[in-house]
Amino acid sequence: MKTEELRNKDRAELEKELLSLRRTQFGLRMRQATQQLENVSQIKNVRRDIARVKTILGQKAAQS
Repeated sequence: MKTEELRNKDRAELEKELLSLRRTQFGLRMRQATQQLENVSQIKNVRRDIARVKTILGQKAAQS
C-alpha cells in the first residue's frame, strides 16, 4: 500500500482500512500458529501497513 494512496483518504476511510488490516493480521497469526501459513513475510507487510495507516491518522489529527 502506497503512502500517497493513504494520504488521499479521509479519516473514516483510514479507520476502516486499519480495522481491515488488524483483522487480516489476526487471521495471519492464527494461520501461522496452526502452521498453515506458507509465506510468513505477509505478517511483516501487514504490520508495516498498519504502522503507515496509524502514522497518517496521527498526522491528520495533528493538522486539525
